[in-house]
Amino acid sequence: MLRFASSPTDDMHIDDLRVALLNYIVSKQKNEDLIVRIEETDKERNIEGKDQEILDILGLFGIEYSQVIYQSQNFRFHSAMALQLLHEKKAFACFCSDAWLQKKRDEAKEAKKEYHYDDACRNLPPELVIDNTAPFTVRIARPDKPVVIHDHIQGEISFDPDAVDSFIIMKQDKTPTYDFASAVDDMLSDISLVICGEDHINNTPKQEHVRNQLGYNKKMEYAHLPIIINDKTISVKQLLEEGYLPEAISNYLISIGNEPQKEVFTIKEAIKWFDLDKVSKSSVRFDLDKLKHINKEHLKNLDATELSRYVGFADAEIGELARIYLEEADTTKELKEKVAPIFAKRYIPQEFTEQTALMAKTIQDAPYFEEYEDFKKYILNETGLKGENFSKPLRILLTNAEDGPEIAEVYKYLKNYIKEIVK
Repeated sequence: MLRFASSPTDDMHIDDLRVALLNYIVSKQKNEDLIVRIEETDKERNIEGKDQEILDILGLFGIEYSQVIYQSQNFRFHSAMALQLLHEKKAFACFCSDAWLQKKRDEAKEAKKEYHYDDACRNLPPELVIDNTAPFTVRIARPDKPVVIHDHIQGEISFDPDAVDSFIIMKQDKTPTYDFASAVDDMLSDISLVICGEDHINNTPKQEHVRNQLGYNKKMEYAHLPIIINDKTISVKQLLEEGYLPEAISNYLISIGNEPQKEVFTIKEAIKWFDLDKVSKSSVRFDLDKLKHINKEHLKNLDATELSRYVGFADAEIGELARIYLEEADTTKELKEKVAPIFAKRYIPQEFTEQTALMAKTIQDAPYFEEYEDFKKYILNETGLKGENFSKPLRILLTNAEDGPEIAEVYKYLKNYIKEIVK
C-alpha cells in the first residue's frame, strides 16, 4: 500500500503534485493500492474546501486512489498508542513550560548548538507525575542507538539518537503531533513504501522510532525526492490558470531528475519505464521554458475538436485554426488570446477605413468559395483594390490583426464563419 498525504492548509504545490504522481506510478507498477490521507489535524491552519480541491486536482491529473482517509478519524488510535507507550515507560509526561523550553532553545542558539531536549522530565518519581496538575505533553524517549533507513534515492541514511530526540508525540490538548500521527497512520494503513519530499527526511527517523517502540516489525521502504528549486512557490492551480495542460505538467514533473525514454509522454507510458531507483538525488531547478515546450507539444497532439474547446468552441475546424497559432503560443491561455480576436469587434486603422468597408460589403455579398485562391480572385475583381490596400484590409477583416499566419491557411478553416466575422 502506498499513500499520498496532504494538508488542506494551502494550495497544492508542484512538489506535492510530483509526489502524488510518482506514488501513483509506483502503485501501478507494484499493483498495490494508493490511498489519499488528508492531514487536517491542524485546525487553526485548515482552509475550508481545500481538502476537496486536493481531490479535484488528483482527479484532473488522472491519479486514481482506492480510499480517502482523514487523519482525525484515527485520533482514538493515536491516544491509545500513546497510552501504551506511557504504560511501557517508552514515553513520559513532560511538564516543561513553553517559556522554559524557549529559553533553552535560545541558549542553544546563542551557543551555536543544535537544541536537544535534556530529558528533564524523563525520570520524574511517580508521585510527582500523579499529583501534578500542571498541563503536560507526552514525549517518546529517544532511541538508544542510531535509526537507520534505506532510501531508494538517497541510499542508506543513519540518524543519531540526538537527531531523533525525545520529541513530543501528544500535545497539551491531547492531540497528536505530526510525526506521531503519521507513524501510527502508516501502520494502520499497512503502508509498504513512503514516497515523499526531501523536506521530510528528518521526520522519517522519528516515525520509524515510533513504530519500533510500538513493536511494529514490518520493514518500510522510503524514497525522499529532491526538492524542485525555484525562486518562488508555484502552485498547481497557478499553472492550470496560466494554460498548462495537466498532461504536460505531469510529463514535466515526472521527467525532473529522470531519464525518460522520450521527451513527450503520458502517465500510462511512464508506468512502463519509470524506475524509482534511478531518480537523481540532486535537486533540479524549475525550468519554465522547458515546461512551455512540453506543453506546446502536448497541445499539438490534441484532437482538433478537443483543442478547439480550449479556445471556446467545439468545432474541429476552429481546432485546426488554433493549431496554426500554436507557432506563436505555448499555453491554452496564450492560444485563446490569439484566436479570440478573430471573433471580436474589428479595430480598423484610419488609413484603411474606406478600403475595409468596401471589402467587408463585397465579402458579405460574395458566394461561398471552397478554395482561397477563388475567394481572393473574386474580391480583387469586385473591389479593384491592389497591393497593401487589398492585403491589409483582408488580413484585418479575417484575423483582426495586421500580421500573423498565412491568410490562405486561415481561410481554409474560417470559410464557414467568414460572413459571421466580417460585418
